[in-house]
Amino acid sequence: MRKILIVDDSPTIRRMVTASLQNLEDVSFEEASNGLEAIEKLARDRFSLMILDLNMPDMHGLEVLRFIGTHAQYRVVPVIVLTTRYDDDSRKTALSHGASLYLTKPFQPAALREHVASLLESK
Repeated sequence: MRKILIVDDSPTIRRMVTASLQNLEDVSFEEASNGLEAIEKLARDRFSLMILDLNMPDMHGLEVLRFIGTHAQYRVVPVIVLTTRYDDDSRKTALSHGASLYLTKPFQPAALREHVASLLESK
C-alpha cells in the first residue's frame, strides 16, 4: 500500500485533499498540521508522496523542502506543493528546492487526483 502525507495547518484542506484522492487504489493517508510534525512522520514511516502547504506555523513549507533536499532517504519522495501563494517567486523557489509540482488553492479535485496518480505511477 502506498502512503500519502498531507501537510497543511487547515484541517478542512486536509479533509478536502483526502476526499479528492479517496478513489485512488491501494493508497492510505497520513496527516500533519505543520512542518515539524511532517518531518517527525517522515522519520518514522515511508511515504510514496507528500502534499505540502507553504504557509504554516512552526516550520514553513520551504523549510520542509530544504530538509528533504538535504537527506537522501527523503529526496525520493515526490512533493506536490499546494498553497495559496500565486506569485512566481514562490513557485520558482519551491520547484528549485525539490518540489515535483506547484499547485494553488483553490484546487480542482480531479486535477489533483490526476497529478497524484501520475506521480505515483512514475515512482
